[in-house]
Amino acid sequence: MSNIRFRAYEITLSRKPVEVEIPKQRTSEYYGEMVFSMEVMRHFLPREVFLTMKNIVEKGGKLDRLVADQVAAAMKSWALAKGATHYTHWFQPLTGSTAEKHDSFFNLGDDGKAIEQFTAYQLAQQEPDASSFPSGGIRNTFEARGYTAWDPSSPAFIIGNTLCIPTIFFSYTGESLDYKTPLIKALHLLDKSATEVCGLFDKSVNSVIATLGIEQEYFLIDSALYRVRPDLMLAGRTLCGHASARDQQLEDNYFGAIPERILAFMKELEIESYRLGIPLKTRHNEVAPNQFECAPMFEEANIAIDHNQLLMDLIERIAKKHNFTAVLHEKPFAGVNGSGKHNNWSLQTNTGINLLSPGKTSKSNLRFLSFLVNVVKAVHDHDDLLRACIASAGNDLRLGGNEAPPAIISVFIGSQLTRTLDEIEKQGRRKIKAANGSSHDLNIPKIPEILFDNTDRNRTSPFAFTGNKFEFRAVGSSANSATSMVALNTIVADQLRQFVEDVNGMAGKTKGKDAAIIEVLRRYISESSKIRFEGNNYSEEWKAEAEKRGLKNVNNTVDALDAYTTAKTIGLFERNGVLTGREIHARHEIRLENYVKKIQIESRMMGDLAINHIIPVVTRYQNMLIENVKGLKEILTSKEYSQAAAPALMTIREISDHCALIKLWVAEMIEERRLANLILEMNERARAYQQNVLRYFVLIRERIDKLELLVDDELWPLPKYRELLFTK
Repeated sequence: MSNIRFRAYEITLSRKPVEVEIPKQRTSEYYGEMVFSMEVMRHFLPREVFLTMKNIVEKGGKLDRLVADQVAAAMKSWALAKGATHYTHWFQPLTGSTAEKHDSFFNLGDDGKAIEQFTAYQLAQQEPDASSFPSGGIRNTFEARGYTAWDPSSPAFIIGNTLCIPTIFFSYTGESLDYKTPLIKALHLLDKSATEVCGLFDKSVNSVIATLGIEQEYFLIDSALYRVRPDLMLAGRTLCGHASARDQQLEDNYFGAIPERILAFMKELEIESYRLGIPLKTRHNEVAPNQFECAPMFEEANIAIDHNQLLMDLIERIAKKHNFTAVLHEKPFAGVNGSGKHNNWSLQTNTGINLLSPGKTSKSNLRFLSFLVNVVKAVHDHDDLLRACIASAGNDLRLGGNEAPPAIISVFIGSQLTRTLDEIEKQGRRKIKAANGSSHDLNIPKIPEILFDNTDRNRTSPFAFTGNKFEFRAVGSSANSATSMVALNTIVADQLRQFVEDVNGMAGKTKGKDAAIIEVLRRYISESSKIRFEGNNYSEEWKAEAEKRGLKNVNNTVDALDAYTTAKTIGLFERNGVLTGREIHARHEIRLENYVKKIQIESRMMGDLAINHIIPVVTRYQNMLIENVKGLKEILTSKEYSQAAAPALMTIREISDHCALIKLWVAEMIEERRLANLILEMNERARAYQQNVLRYFVLIRERIDKLELLVDDELWPLPKYRELLFTK
């Protein structure tokens, strides 16, 4: 332990790692022990009931009352045996976090005796008060009814003494009020469309699932230091703070040795994750100091997103036990890398085939190219929607900062695949030149095995093909990945459906099905070529090139979110039954309102820091300098005084200039905020915050950061970057 003085009081910094109780069993022996998994159901349910549940989980369908009663009884028995005393419907409202209302198993029987009770109705549905959750105008604030309904495809789990049942959340009138409902619809839609495309090549495929692996980045800050940074506490990021002399420029943190105290946290995080069935595989230091990452194995997309939401909660809760505070904001510190979550997405058939892996036969390679080209075409046609999905106040600070992909959506597929697609498009040629100079028969219309050079991954690309999956790298670290996955799965499903129609329409004009497929792919490759880019997405040259290609560079959330309400986006979601126009407009309204509230909080915090924390301390230091100058005049000759007092007088003037501008800009910022709050239409209010309020943040911060270098280090009221980022 060590003591540091801030704002006239001492804080105690932890130095020793917290002891973690390591299970004596192997990980495989306790993995998923707190999950009501298929294996648990097999043990607790009668065989016929278990098979019914297995079929519902794998293929969907309705659950009849008799089966639900038996599942509820089994779930209760299992939960009570694990020490659970309460249950909750665990759901994902449009706040961006998860929600839960705990009810006790305890009840009184007809005879007045205490019993533990859990019925099919309690399992299947609850009615939490929806009045305080965002709805974007779907329901009035005085209308409280909202319903949660069990999602059998995502297993229940126990945290502490509470049984958590993953559910969807919807309004009294049936509209979706959560992230999970449209995600499930999009996944079912993709299953249907992708299976139909697989039928062009292999009739044995009867289902396709989207798989997902979500890498999660985060910062850990000593809790004692965090508590004396009001901006970190209330805004999730530092609104001022001069760069440390050393931060990440030595490039020594990435994959470096994990500090002992951090490693203790990571061990406990992994143990608790394994117990909850979260298949964490990787842990490491990230690029910035005090920044870290964990990554799981691939799972079915719906479960992967549930697990990521649960993982973020675990990170925050376990960090506190280790005297850390986890910071999931996309850009908590200026000048060093921010945090994202890379969404690694692929498609897998019920026969175990990864549809985004090249095959070894003409048919399998044609199937691979069909799915690859259709994904690229979908991203090309709906790049504005994908940009809207990743938009947030936090991500605006991260995108394009030479640490994360830029705001321009493009697709990287690697040099050899690029040559392959170019050859198909050119139509007349029959050979592909590989990187080593050897050739492989393309033999249109039949495509034999294509051997791939292991093309280096392009870390600057927002949507990169990485061998057997696409990596959507632009999602923010605090975001619910369901937003981007709803969009991605929907646009790909819609495109695959169109592909089948186009192939069937072309079949009568060509010699056979394969020829029709190649002709359609050739057209798609040509139509979507502008979205493909293999170079440095950070470069100014790419910005200019992207503009020539007609690709948009939307650098702020307000403009990006406009894509939600276009006729194209609404038509996409409505014709596929994923979201209604009303639900889309509601989400647009909620996202704008969230943006306004985030900037509003930051603006208030910026003004408070400047006027109530920084300027009083700076003024006190300035007065000390003035007294020093007066003292020098009393003891020095005029010549000596002129030389000795000059630096102090210069500092006094600098301080006065900085403080005057800070006070002026804070006053102007407050007035702009007041004017913005008078605007009733949310889109215009958000634009006013983005254009008129946000611009003062940079101006005020610049002056505060200069004052930080002028004022006595012992007087500065806030922990500095060197302390926040290098205290482990």
